[in-house]
Amino acid sequence: MSNVEVNKVINPTPASDGAGVKLKRSIGVEPNYFDPFLMLDEFGSENKDDYVAGFPAHPHRGIETVTYMLAGEFEHNDSTGGKGRMTAGDVQWMKTGSGIIHSEMPAMKEGKLHGFQLWINMPAKNKMNKPEYLYIDSKKMSIHKDQDKQIKVIAGKFENAEGPVIKHNVEPIYFDVELEKNKLFNFKLPKTHNSFIYLVEGEIKIGNKQHKQTKDSTLILLTKGDNLKITAINKAKFLLISGKPIGEQIARGGPFVMNTKKEIQQAIEDYHSGTFVK
Repeated sequence: MSNVEVNKVINPTPASDGAGVKLKRSIGVEPNYFDPFLMLDEFGSENKDDYVAGFPAHPHRGIETVTYMLAGEFEHNDSTGGKGRMTAGDVQWMKTGSGIIHSEMPAMKEGKLHGFQLWINMPAKNKMNKPEYLYIDSKKMSIHKDQDKQIKVIAGKFENAEGPVIKHNVEPIYFDVELEKNKLFNFKLPKTHNSFIYLVEGEIKIGNKQHKQTKDSTLILLTKGDNLKITAINKAKFLLISGKPIGEQIARGGPFVMNTKKEIQQAIEDYHSGTFVK
């Protein structure tokens, strides 16, 4: 077995997206791409002015978006006819494929909004597939709980708790972990995967080697290995996310991620000509 250690500790960059929603962006800035992960945003505020404008209708092609709500409510609408309201603990996993136009708007005028959006790349062979949409209700989410920790399993498996995202090309792992002070979290990761931790709150120690302090809203890129050991210095909450690299060249164009610049130009032309949604 090889121990998983800290490769790099990164403080997110303040940013805004949609119609001015304030957020903290980590993947998508540094690193720009952590195959297969294209972007990771943490959005959250108790000030309605930071989020009330939301994310009006906008297109995507060639990626998967995973939205995970921790607090507050969002209403979702898309060009496939899909619609719904996300509440605390819910997950929306959307494969945009050949093209989808969607909006995500706060269903609240005040109070705390907090959540994450992760972008996952799609391999070239899947980028023009029909869009798919998976909604994971928090009440039906598989959870492991013991005296030391609680783990909500969105994708992957921890002991007897298994997430609903299966037969996926990047074999994703997506855990929301709450770990009590001075307690250990041990997990066997696939050696093939690129993995990271996003520390939401608290402070943790990873692996056996010394590393920079990790405390609150911090992205931690991990080395490849299979033996992951995390100790909570203080009570901590973090996301553990891992996926098998796709290993293909990418071309970016705002909400579109394809393999070539020509494909990006085609996506733009399709959107403006009204032929984007197949």
